[in-house]
Amino acid sequence: MSISARTRPSPSASRTRRVRTPQQRRLRRLVLLAVALILLAPAISYGRALAAPGSATWQMRTVDWIRRQHGSGLVNAIENWWYTRHKPTVGAPDVASLPVIRPDPARTVGPAALPRLSGVAPLAGESTWSPGRATAAGLPLIYTGFLRPDPSHLSIVAGVAWIRAAGTAIHLVAGTAQPGGPAWPGTASVPAGDVGKLVATFNSGWKMQDITGGFYLGGQTARPLAAGQASLVIRKNGTATVGDWGRDVTMNASVIAVRQNLALVVDHGKPVVGLSTNADGRWGSAHNQYQYTWRSGVGIDAHGNLLYVAGDKMNLATLAAAMLDAGMVRGMQLDIHSGMASFASWQPPSGGDSPAPTKLLPRMPRSAYRYLNPDQRDFFYVTAT
Repeated sequence: MSISARTRPSPSASRTRRVRTPQQRRLRRLVLLAVALILLAPAISYGRALAAPGSATWQMRTVDWIRRQHGSGLVNAIENWWYTRHKPTVGAPDVASLPVIRPDPARTVGPAALPRLSGVAPLAGESTWSPGRATAAGLPLIYTGFLRPDPSHLSIVAGVAWIRAAGTAIHLVAGTAQPGGPAWPGTASVPAGDVGKLVATFNSGWKMQDITGGFYLGGQTARPLAAGQASLVIRKNGTATVGDWGRDVTMNASVIAVRQNLALVVDHGKPVVGLSTNADGRWGSAHNQYQYTWRSGVGIDAHGNLLYVAGDKMNLATLAAAMLDAGMVRGMQLDIHSGMASFASWQPPSGGDSPAPTKLLPRMPRSAYRYLNPDQRDFFYVTAT
C-alpha cells in the first residue's frame, strides 16, 4: 500500500467530521432565520417602491428607494462623477432633438420674438415663437419655442414655453409619494373634468427630503414654508408668480398653493450671484451645479406671465442663461436629471378626438400623457379659463 493511500482519510471518516450536533444545527437555523428577517424588510420596501403607481422607470424607482434608505450621499457621489464627465458637444445639435416650430404671424399677438444669440447662425425655427392653444377670439394662451443658450456648446437646446396670465389658471397637484405628509385631495393626476381645458402640464421641483423649503396646498402643509426659498405661488384667481418667500411673496388670504425649491436662480433679470460656486449650498449638494444633465426651471416675465425652460446637458449656469434669454426677470430651478423634466402643451379636442399633447422637446423621456395618470411626484397643470 502506498503512503498516499495509507494517509488519505476514508470517505466515512470525512463524513463523520462534517456531522453537526443538534445544537450546531439549531444555531445554523437561527442564523439563517435572522439573516432572512434582516433582508425581508428591505425586500418588501423595495418591492413596494417598484410596484407603486406612476410612470417612473425601475431605474428611477431604484434611485429614489436608495435615497430613502439613507443612501443620498452615495447617489450624489455617483451622479456627480457621471454627469460632470459627460459634457455637451461643441457642434450643432441633432436635428431630431429639435421641436417642430409652426409660426403663424396672423395669430402672434403676444411676446416679442425670442432673442437670437449674437454670433450664432440660427437653426430653422430657432428663437421663434410657435403659438398653441388659443381663446375663442384667436388669442394664443401659450407659445413654445427653442433657443441655444451656450455659444460655446451649440449642441445644447433649451425648450421654452410662455403662458399668458390672462385667460389661464395654474394648478398644483400632489403626487402619490411627493410631497408626502397629510392625505391630499384628488388622484395625483389631472382631474378628468379639466383634461379638455388643458393648456400645459409640467413637472415640479425636487423631492421634499432634498430641499429646505416646503409645500402648501388647499390649507394643508407637507412641510413648513421657509423664508428665502424660491417659491411658485398660486392665487385663488388661478394666476401664479415666482419669487423669494418673505421678500417677493408671503402668505395671505389669496394664496391657495406654494411650491418651494431651493433659492432663486434669476433675480431682477440677472443671474443670482454665486451660481458658479454654490459655496453655501443654496442650490443643492456639493458640485450639483456642475452636472451636465436635464434641467428645468420656471419664472415670470416683466409682465407677470409664466415662463418654463428645460433642456439636456445643462449645468446650473446654462439653465440660468436660458431663462434670461427667454425673458425671465425672476426664476427658480425645478427638477433635474433624465425623466424628471416633463412639459407638454395641449390642443383642445377636435370633433370626437381626445386632447392632443406635444412635448416641449421631442427627446423628453417621459410620455406627453404622463400626468393624466397617477404620478408619484407633484406637478403643475394649466387650464384655459
